Amino acid sequence: MDLRIFTEPQQGATYDDLLAVAKATEDLGFDAFFRSDHYLTMGGDGLPGPTDAWTTLAGLARDTSRIRLGTLVSSATFRHPGVLAIQVAQVDQMSGGRVELGLGTGWFAQEHAAYGIPFPEKRFGILEEQLAVVTGLWGTPVGETFSHEGAHYTLTDSPALPKPVQASPLDPARAGVPVIVGGSGPRRTPALAARYAAEFNLAFPAFDEVADKLANVDRALAEAGRAPESLVRSAALVLCVGTDEAELARRAAAIGREVPELREHGVAGTVDEVVDRLAWLGEQGLSRVYLQVLDLHDLEHLDLVAREVVPRLP
Repeated sequence: MDLRIFTEPQQGATYDDLLAVAKATEDLGFDAFFRSDHYLTMGGDGLPGPTDAWTTLAGLARDTSRIRLGTLVSSATFRHPGVLAIQVAQVDQMSGGRVELGLGTGWFAQEHAAYGIPFPEKRFGILEEQLAVVTGLWGTPVGETFSHEGAHYTLTDSPALPKPVQASPLDPARAGVPVIVGGSGPRRTPALAARYAAEFNLAFPAFDEVADKLANVDRALAEAGRAPESLVRSAALVLCVGTDEAELARRAAAIGREVPELREHGVAGTVDEVVDRLAWLGEQGLSRVYLQVLDLHDLEHLDLVAREVVPRLP
């Protein structure tokens, strides 16, 4: 089971706050540091304000050395796919090949209004076309050009540069970074993942729905003629662990949540409960979990998971 640390900086964080969490992630042996890609808080004042996801990851590419870095997920409404392809490829170069791209449709209309970003009512086609363009640019051999004419984007004779350091997990003969696609729909999103993604992510799923959602992914892979083991299956879930009930309650209060609700929906509880939950998720077919850390200043929380939970996982 890969455990990745997942942060929500729009709730209020500086680059130095994020760097401290990323350094702890690296030092404690976790697999990766990921962040959301949002520009508006979803509660509280959000001070000191948002940080841009790919600017942050560029900095962390130079300030870390081992962990993988990425977004969960960038919104297709935020950036032109040609610009996004350049940004991600450059950060991949800066990190020595440690970047992953989570890409989704975007959903938070208010943040678009707050910063003057268009928010079309129908966005799935935009996402699908962005995936085609971004992976197409990366995968075009050096010396050749890439063109695309679609409903949303037209690219003409692009040199398709720069290239990521990594090879595409779907076609190792071409350049590319691992792409993460997620969603709750039964057919369209799994089909998109089967076509473009190295990983399918379930964002905060109800536990009793995990098996059915993964079965949808299996069907999409079979329909695409793709080997089931070629796609990583993951979930993002809120983290709240305590050595005892008092510590658990203190951590829940710090993020404005109730202990019973966290136990029902997250990787939460005592150390024994969290070990059991992660083992159960592995039995359902997940090989990776993104632990959503909402209190960025409680680095002891990460240390507890590294010391007491990780050694006991199957």
